[in-house]
Amino acid sequence: MNPSAASASRRLILSALVLSTVGLTGCFGLAMTGAAVGTMAVLDRRSLGAQTEDQAIELRGLRELNQEINNKSIGSISLTSFNRRVLLSGQADSTQTRQLAEDVARNRVPNIKDIYNEVEVTNASSFVTRTKDTTLTARVKAGLVRERDLSSNAIKVVTEQSTVYLMGLVTDNEGERAAIIASQVSGVSRVITLFEYITQEELDRILGVEKIRRDTTR
Repeated sequence: MNPSAASASRRLILSALVLSTVGLTGCFGLAMTGAAVGTMAVLDRRSLGAQTEDQAIELRGLRELNQEINNKSIGSISLTSFNRRVLLSGQADSTQTRQLAEDVARNRVPNIKDIYNEVEVTNASSFVTRTKDTTLTARVKAGLVRERDLSSNAIKVVTEQSTVYLMGLVTDNEGERAAIIASQVSGVSRVITLFEYITQEELDRILGVEKIRRDTTR
């Protein structure tokens, strides 16, 4: 990945651990019906084609990473795709394995636009750390849902060793607000935004298309 392109498309926000905690209420383990899944797809700002491609990228990518890295115990690497922009996160035993993960994604997984390689060369996360990361992801999502006039469905949250990555299609204002919300969650050490930014005019066009789609399906 071109370093200059990466620096232009992502923003790094370092935050100290805050003293306040964010309460986590309700149950996030809800089983989604077919109708609920359909509603989520409509609320997503990606096209249906992009959503389908992202699912295929993640399935193919994970299979390839498992075969070349994860199953060989030389790393524990995940792949997340949003609008065909891929985040590689997790841990590798060496810089060579870190680069191998990027090469595998770039050369074996079709339809990827860009790759953000955030894999760290360190020991694999413990079960306790992974559990904490899952909790932090849930708390960040809860904070986004509570924020007025901010579409949480437009933002994907990934947490690795207390670092929160935010992906999605957002305006500058939405991206800044989302990063602040995530940084204020107790236990989050830093927030890295990998957003794809759109203008308010572009967002209005997307929302207009979604409104027409909802009206025609009534």
